[in-house]
Amino acid sequence: MGGENPIRIQSMTTIDTMDTMGSVEQTIRMVEAGCEYVRITAPSIKEAQNLEVIKKELRSRGYSVPLIADIHFTPNAAELAARIVEKVRVNPGNYADKKRFEEIEYTDATYQAELDRIRKKFTPLVKICKEYGTAMRIGTNHGSLSDRIMSRYGDTPLGMVESALEFLRICEDLNYYDIVLSMKASNPQIMVQAYRLLVQKLDGENFQPYPLHLGVTEAGDGEDGRIKSSVGIGTLLEDGLGDTIRVSLTEEPEAEVPVAKALADRYVNRKASYPIPEITNYPIDPFSYTRRHVVNTKESTKKLSLYQSS
Repeated sequence: MGGENPIRIQSMTTIDTMDTMGSVEQTIRMVEAGCEYVRITAPSIKEAQNLEVIKKELRSRGYSVPLIADIHFTPNAAELAARIVEKVRVNPGNYADKKRFEEIEYTDATYQAELDRIRKKFTPLVKICKEYGTAMRIGTNHGSLSDRIMSRYGDTPLGMVESALEFLRICEDLNYYDIVLSMKASNPQIMVQAYRLLVQKLDGENFQPYPLHLGVTEAGDGEDGRIKSSVGIGTLLEDGLGDTIRVSLTEEPEAEVPVAKALADRYVNRKASYPIPEITNYPIDPFSYTRRHVVNTKESTKKLSLYQSS
């Protein structure tokens, strides 16, 4: 994905990961609907282990779809899954932090100590991903920012971006670059602001132009869910951002795929746009310009006073 590759379509299974045959059958339905990547939750070691069984069964049936392990709270499950599947998704809000809904005042020293702790906890996963050629999505979720991020940045798009960049800096320090980034929120406006700010920050700090995964979380179902997803995802695709997308509906996962394809297909044969030239000479100074320019004649002064009194 990324670069000149097509916008990739993905979705996520909803069946218990320990239900091997159910997960396999649902994955096949998703693939046959047009899903190109399949994400499967792995909340603990046992689910991470079962990913190998699911993958083996899919391959035996001729399905080579890349699998993504969805990880929250459990670094040991992520480290195991990274040895099995093609990609792991980690949430920086809960991978190394616990949320107690506490507001804490951090000094620069105590904040740095927390970053050092995160680095120690996160580094083993990065090294495993490098060793096995496994990709990673660093996926911030607006609804699960850590107490630490909330205390310093608040419940803001900036907090979402910084949450991901903390992890991205560690990856780059370890020369690991097979990364996808996401800034998902249930509010499309916040989601759009976060992605735009992320791109600005990546440019400002001279990061690589990493691929972006787009999605509006908990969009709902029916027409409302489709419209909500289209507003957030479509806005960013129009910006030229987005390399893989998921439409999160509270329906069967295969129902998400046609909606995502409709959004992505808009750009299949679209001609590249030309950049808008930068304006360097402004004919008007907006801070001093006024339409009421007084010419120093009696007649002009008379007309101006009549105009102002009307």
